[in-house]
Amino acid sequence: MANNVAVSVYESIDFPAWIERVEPFVQKMLVTLGFDGEEISVLFCDDAYMVSLNSTYRGIDSPTDVLSFENGGQYKDENGIAWKCMGDIIINVDMLAKNAAYFNIDEDAELKRLLVHGVLHLNGFEHGDEHIEDGVQPQCHMLVLQEKTLADLSSEKIIN
Repeated sequence: MANNVAVSVYESIDFPAWIERVEPFVQKMLVTLGFDGEEISVLFCDDAYMVSLNSTYRGIDSPTDVLSFENGGQYKDENGIAWKCMGDIIINVDMLAKNAAYFNIDEDAELKRLLVHGVLHLNGFEHGDEHIEDGVQPQCHMLVLQEKTLADLSSEKIIN
């Protein structure tokens, strides 16, 4: 089977030039992770919209880099194929540049990290209080898998 990936941009931001390369990357990532029959949406937004989501759903009145909203439902399409509605990933493009500078990496590497991180959360992975830190090897399964997946997909480019 395959996966369905929908990519969109919130109305308050301009379409990034690289947007058309997000869906193929997510498709390759899902295959690399062994996920099949999943339906995922990815929305790119700005700080203001992310603050509203973070405040509404997490009670935190500040922006964050990525949010994942699990759905977990299933449906059969007109051909009788069962799809898992994994949910939505929201990525804050304003935080993308800030994170890249903080981690001393390019925006392409940071975008891929946010996408992998979001997909793993949609598939039930959690990292507790552990986060990626510069120069520190992750210990929890989710972050170890995240970093391995990023290494496996290092030759893929979204932002040139």
